[in-house]
Amino acid sequence: MTDFDAYERDLWAGRAGVYERGFARLTAHAIGPLLDAARVGPGSRMLDLGTGPGFVAAEAVRRGADVAAVDADPQMAATAARNVPEADVQEAVLPDLPYEDETFDAVVGNFVINHVGAPEVTLKQLHRTLRPGGRLALTCWVMPGSGMLAVVRDAMEQVGVPWPDDVPRSPFMTYGQPGPFAALVGAEFREAAVEALDWDFAFDPDEWWETGAMARVGSNGVVLLRQDAGTIARVKETYDRMLASFATGDGLAAVPAHALLAHGVR
Repeated sequence: MTDFDAYERDLWAGRAGVYERGFARLTAHAIGPLLDAARVGPGSRMLDLGTGPGFVAAEAVRRGADVAAVDADPQMAATAARNVPEADVQEAVLPDLPYEDETFDAVVGNFVINHVGAPEVTLKQLHRTLRPGGRLALTCWVMPGSGMLAVVRDAMEQVGVPWPDDVPRSPFMTYGQPGPFAALVGAEFREAAVEALDWDFAFDPDEWWETGAMARVGSNGVVLLRQDAGTIARVKETYDRMLASFATGDGLAAVPAHALLAHGVR
């Protein structure tokens, strides 16, 4: 396990509840395109990587798939098992997977591959678990982050909050563009392709602040909560000012989100 992987384990430990109420609503937009790309339907044997609260697994079950799901965090796995009792949910830390070769018709991961320290090694494992002709589908954020992914980070930068040396950056700072992401998947899978996913995400700015940054969800939250109260207040003021231009008139803001969907065939 790399230092980045160890950091990620600590980052998400105990965050299942706030993640389900907050950030998982943002990533849910990609579930339909993700499952479509993997051609998940009745009778498909599917593996959901980094299942979190189980939103992808639940939609796959609704489509008639036979679903297995894994998450590295025990609380996340327990949340998914509660939310999707039809799925076989297990704890597993990528790249290690507790499945035999050629087990699945489809393997999907919704904003998971950007949370592993060695994505190339993980893709070899995903290739191993797929049957010949099986399909892989993965989403990641466009990097460097912009729009919805960057609202708190941009506010911190405007206030002058430095990024600490001990908070590692994801390897997907390298892969989070269409060409590099396609090349990464294409090294193990044929017919590799990448599509852009862009949408506007509507949310309550105060709720997002509390269930995201102030709940230590993601690295932005880690950095923010190291600051003193005055600095945090200045970041919040900047955040509110930035989001005012995205106000929808009903107390919400609608901010663009930018992601990539990669898919390939074993």
